[in-house]
Amino acid sequence: MVTIRPEQPRDIPAVRSVHQSAFPTSLEADLVDRLRANGKAAVSLVAQDATGIVGHILFSPVAFDPPAPVVAFGLAPMAVMPGHEKHGVGRRLVQNGLAECHALGACLVVVLGEPDYYGRFGFERASRHGLRNQFGAEDAFMVFMLDAGGHPPPGALVKYAPEFSALPKRGDA
Repeated sequence: MVTIRPEQPRDIPAVRSVHQSAFPTSLEADLVDRLRANGKAAVSLVAQDATGIVGHILFSPVAFDPPAPVVAFGLAPMAVMPGHEKHGVGRRLVQNGLAECHALGACLVVVLGEPDYYGRFGFERASRHGLRNQFGAEDAFMVFMLDAGGHPPPGALVKYAPEFSALPKRGDA
């Protein structure tokens, strides 16, 4: 039985271990640490089973150029421990995270990720909504619209937190 819950300070070492196990380098684990340390982990959820923490997802604020008076988040990173993939852990993390972002008044969530995976949750190409990104990604840059109300203007550039600048550019997935 997997439980999804907010990250607690005691979870920090296990969250780091999840990201280090799921990715080939420590870049994503370091990103989580930087975002958390700088107060930008707006939504940080863990998946826990009887063995411990088996997954983690983080959402941080994004900004727009030109500026827009809306709340929006970027989903990144997300990781699931090897051996726990394809058991619905990632799905539950994404769904619960989107619900938390909505509860915080977000109008949208963006992700730079695998279109086939995130498309299952209702993410679609951000360019369809006139959104651009600083990484130059096209198909892999996706958006989930949470609120039919306020949105950034068409053509707006989505700007991730400066902590993301340490990650290599990924381009299209």
